[in-house]
Amino acid sequence: MANRHLLRSVALQTLFELDFSEKTEEEISVVLERIGKEYAPDTGDFSFAQGLVSNILVKQEELDNIIEKAAPEWPIDKISMVDRNILRLGLYELLFADRKEVPAKVAINEAIELAKKFGGDSSGKFVNGVLGAVYKEIGEPGKDEVSKKKKMDIPFEDMPIERLAGAVVYAREGEEVYLALVHDVFGHWTLSKGHVEEEESSEDGLKRVIKEEIGIDGELKGKLGGNEYVATQPEKGKIRKQVTYYLFKTEFEDLQLKETGGLDDAKWFKLADILELNFYDDMLPIVTKAVNLLLQKEEPVEGEAESRK
Repeated sequence: MANRHLLRSVALQTLFELDFSEKTEEEISVVLERIGKEYAPDTGDFSFAQGLVSNILVKQEELDNIIEKAAPEWPIDKISMVDRNILRLGLYELLFADRKEVPAKVAINEAIELAKKFGGDSSGKFVNGVLGAVYKEIGEPGKDEVSKKKKMDIPFEDMPIERLAGAVVYAREGEEVYLALVHDVFGHWTLSKGHVEEEESSEDGLKRVIKEEIGIDGELKGKLGGNEYVATQPEKGKIRKQVTYYLFKTEFEDLQLKETGGLDDAKWFKLADILELNFYDDMLPIVTKAVNLLLQKEEPVEGEAESRK
């Protein structure tokens, strides 16, 4: 198999040249073949690079929208031409490539290497930050995979811990119960969730997160559950992520979504309407438990949500 890292370099340089002007499909092939013969003369087969370029061009508008949402302070035309094409390439492989052939971590690492080679001094860090943010938003695919050929670098109990808190946010308006959900840039409705600072309790951290993310206050009605998993961050290595989920009651008022790279909408839904929504699989048990509690006539009291079925 031809060296795919080298072919990604050919694809990147082709995208860079195409960024100057629109070209026909035939002209694109000519540009790629010329760059391939100059940069990778011993490769011969440029079909992998050709496929990358063609698919990226087809999805360029979609990719650029995601880049701008993941890095809202950097409009696409303000990002250097090299960096934005590296991001398009890396993001395409992260979101649309066959993960059996290109695991998510490989897509990110390959893009970072291209940034270090072709970009400026800060390009690697910038590309890592944008793709890392997208990686987290899509649920960190491959986070639990551990190589069978070698042991983990550090024991599980010695890994640094990151605490997070999330909530099923609800309000009652007359006879109706509503859930406040947020929508991410990948088409899923999900729960408000965020990092808990070292000096905060999970409860205080959650109240801050919800206030910052959707602009509302409220009260906790107890825990719904939690989970822990191992994730790998390029800058930190393996870490333990501990997430605690709560039931959170608030008033039925307008939601004010914070501008963020990962979310593009926040909305109230009646309980009956959430059945048709597109949730992440790991959110379904938490949401289902909350709905079962809220369908009961008796209002949950603080601290009871975790024990009641």
